[in-house]
Amino acid sequence: MDFSGRSGEMEIFARVAQEGSLSAAARALGLTPSAVSRILARTEQRLGTRLLLRTTRAITLTPEGEAYLRGARRVLADMLELEDAITDQGVPRGRLRVSAALGHGRLTVVPLLAAFSARYPQVLVDLTLSDEVADILGGQTDVALRFGHLPDSSLSARAIGETGQVVVASPEYLQRCGTPLVPEDLARHNCLRFNFRRAAPDWPFRRNGEVFSLKVTGNIECSSGEALAQLARLGAGIARIGTFTVVDDLASGQLVPLLEAYNPDDREPIHAVFVGGSAMPARVRVFVDFLVEQLSCSVRRPL
Repeated sequence: MDFSGRSGEMEIFARVAQEGSLSAAARALGLTPSAVSRILARTEQRLGTRLLLRTTRAITLTPEGEAYLRGARRVLADMLELEDAITDQGVPRGRLRVSAALGHGRLTVVPLLAAFSARYPQVLVDLTLSDEVADILGGQTDVALRFGHLPDSSLSARAIGETGQVVVASPEYLQRCGTPLVPEDLARHNCLRFNFRRAAPDWPFRRNGEVFSLKVTGNIECSSGEALAQLARLGAGIARIGTFTVVDDLASGQLVPLLEAYNPDDREPIHAVFVGGSAMPARVRVFVDFLVEQLSCSVRRPL
C-alpha cells in the first residue's frame, strides 16, 4: 500500500493513535517502525507542529495532534464512503465499525451478528463494546447504539427499542441488611451507582402519581450496568439498572426487584446513530435495517 500521499500520512497517524505505539502500528500496516517514524516526522515538519509526544513507555497526542486525528478520521471515512458509493453499486461490503455499550452489546447485538454475517458475508463487522461515547462525525465508528434522548445534530438515527429501570438486590444482601419497603429506606443501604457524566445523581420514584427523586449513597460506582449487576449478585449493595441487563437474574432469583410500587416507569429510548445521506455506504444501511427488523419487538414490547 502506498503511504506517500497525505491520505497515507493520515492513515498512519490514525493507526499510531489507535494502537498506542509505533511498532504496533507498523505491524498492522506492514511497515517497519523506522518507516512509520519517518512519515510521522515528515507530517509534523510539513505542518510545523508536534502531533505526538513519545516516551519509552507511551505515546500521547498534543492538542494539535488531537485536532489532526479528528480531521484525519473524518477525511479517511469520507474517502472510504466515496469509494464505496462508486464501487459497491449497492452491494454491502467492506468494514463496518459498530459501537455499543458493554452490557447492551453483549446481550443484544452480539447474538445477532451470526445471522447478519450469514446474510451479508462480504461485510466485515468491527464491533467495539465500550461505555465510552464514540465520535461518529470524527470517524471513530460507522454506527453507534445510544441510550437516552439524543441531542440535536447532523447525524441520523433510527429507534431500535427502549428499556426501563429496576431497583435490585440479592437475597443474601436483603437477608443481611434488610429489605427497603419505601424509597426513604434506601438512606440506610449501600446503593451502587453509575459514575458516568450523564447518570443522574439521584434515583427517581413515583408516589401518588407524583415523581420525586431521592439522593442515594454508596461505596462503589461503576460505568458498566453489567458490572453493577454482578456486584449486586455478590451482595455488595442495591443497584438501579436497565431491565435488559438483569432479565435472567430476576428470572433465576439471583436478584430480587425492589420498590416496584414506586417505580416511575421511566423509559429510555435506544437508537442506532449514523451519518446518513445519499453517500451512506450500503453496509451501514443494511445493518441499521437489520437491527430495526430484528429488534422491532423491543419497540413494541419494552424491556
